[in-house]
Amino acid sequence: MLPYGRQSVSEEDVEAVVAVLRGDWLTTGPAVDAFEAALSEAVGGHPVVTTTSGTAALHTAYDSLGIGAGDEVVTTPMTFVATASTASMHGATIVFADVDPETALVDPAAVEAALTPRTKVVAAVDYAGQPCDYAALTAVARDAGALVLADAAHSFGGSLDGRPVGDLADLTALSFFPTKNLTTGEGGAVVHKDPALGQRAREFHNIGLVRDPARFREVDPGGWHQEVHALGLNYRLTDVACALGLSQLRRLATFKKRRSEIVARYRAGLADVDGLRLVEQVPGSDPLWHLFPVRVLDGRRREVYERMRAAGIGVQVNYVPVYWHPVYEDLGYRRGLCPNAEQFYAEQLSLPLFVELRDEDVDRVVETLTELLR
Repeated sequence: MLPYGRQSVSEEDVEAVVAVLRGDWLTTGPAVDAFEAALSEAVGGHPVVTTTSGTAALHTAYDSLGIGAGDEVVTTPMTFVATASTASMHGATIVFADVDPETALVDPAAVEAALTPRTKVVAAVDYAGQPCDYAALTAVARDAGALVLADAAHSFGGSLDGRPVGDLADLTALSFFPTKNLTTGEGGAVVHKDPALGQRAREFHNIGLVRDPARFREVDPGGWHQEVHALGLNYRLTDVACALGLSQLRRLATFKKRRSEIVARYRAGLADVDGLRLVEQVPGSDPLWHLFPVRVLDGRRREVYERMRAAGIGVQVNYVPVYWHPVYEDLGYRRGLCPNAEQFYAEQLSLPLFVELRDEDVDRVVETLTELLR
């Protein structure tokens, strides 16, 4: 089965991990610091806190923003459930805003219509690797006194109008799952611009531990002393994972180039196929494509999905609208909230896209899909 996504692990990656395993630090050591510093350079110089997963990064980001019961988070339903669920776990109410039908990115006008005096965060998702319109989102969020969180699980390594992903929103959450743009096995990170938010993110991901003597409440404690001022979780990424991530990061430009070549080949091969619609590229964007989504028209998505997989091509669907999940249905959300997102979901199909996908594999996908749609 040709997978829809997979990691690219080189001998250099393996050697980097083995070097850590042979060293003194498996966690909380120098590889973590080195990876965070390299990530910071890649996102415009902003500080970075690594985490154990992209979900952990979102959970950490929401905690640093201080959301809780009575607060609202406006987000898109066209995402993996964690974008919303990690805010729900903090007690916030999720308000869903519809997407642009051409890109599946959250529509700033829909976000603006969803804002209320209780809105604390606008959480945008860079679907498939394309950055959202953060200038417009920030403008409408500021009018409501809210901050913008970028769920950039798909888009790390890309840019918009010359600004890198990680520099576009108040906070940015990254994911390093194996199918993502680079991998640490499991892993993620939070990029922050506000030092106070960054401090809270770092402490939350480290069980809430405070080690700064200037902030201790106990007077003149011993050198062993540490305190917890607010509850946190152990979301620390290990040195083993960070060594892999640092090695992968050195190849990010190569990853981007190959993914762009594959997307261009798909676009050329599928441009005039009846019954198929391609997702538009955002003007001014230079994406690092995580997914190549197409839209299968005329109610044939399930048929095509099943026949492609029967042919050994592992297509996927990304994503079930978040509020269709029973956990949100049980909270009173109903289908029909976001018609553009629901129509996109009804037609969406992700074609295989990963660095080591060969040109002949791409051609096989194009030929098989074209034949099935005749």
